[in-house]
Amino acid sequence: MPHHHTIQQTSDAMGELFIWTDVDPAHEQDFNRWYDLEHMQERAAIPGFHWSRRYHSKTCTRPYLALYRTESLKVFTSDTYRQAFTKQTDWSVRNFSRMHNTQRRVAAVTLAYGAGTGAGIALICLGSLAVAEKALPLCKTLAQAAEGIVSAKILTPDPVLSTPLPSENTTQRLLEPYLIIDATKLSEANKAAAAIAAQLGLPEQACHSFDLLWDLQAGDL
Repeated sequence: MPHHHTIQQTSDAMGELFIWTDVDPAHEQDFNRWYDLEHMQERAAIPGFHWSRRYHSKTCTRPYLALYRTESLKVFTSDTYRQAFTKQTDWSVRNFSRMHNTQRRVAAVTLAYGAGTGAGIALICLGSLAVAEKALPLCKTLAQAAEGIVSAKILTPDPVLSTPLPSENTTQRLLEPYLIIDATKLSEANKAAAAIAAQLGLPEQACHSFDLLWDLQAGDL
């Protein structure tokens, strides 16, 4: 798949649903069972969805991340997706209520470097579209100079489609782009993220890392 030289934002762009959250520790086991036994499959089965992936961070205060790739942003305006989003199962409703400090974003995908899924990812909160535009050309240069970098992409949230979940504080809501770096080793993803953040003048706190829990391809259902 060809890489992009500009940040993608149109409805024809590939999409990703991005859910980044903490959860009530008392219900964490049920939260993980729900994700693994119901929610991942439900989303991957929606027409236009390509895959579902779950991640976990050992260091981030918001430790759970789920990503869902779609054919385009238009999938999120389809009747099938609307029904899935507005008519949740009882198990889903219970677990959504247990989430804390959640970020739900529907984003256009800009392919910056490589292809494939790594054992872990580094995530950089870019702050603004202007910074995302500066980050794009850095990805290829720094990834090629590092070991084990599989791919890199920038996610740019769509303000209309990124409907917040009840557990998000909307008074301080920032629809910032994210840079995600996949690598064979989490340590290598972190090194690349730190180098990019330094060149962009971003603080260390803008960088986070996650281990891949599992991946579900729509074609496997």
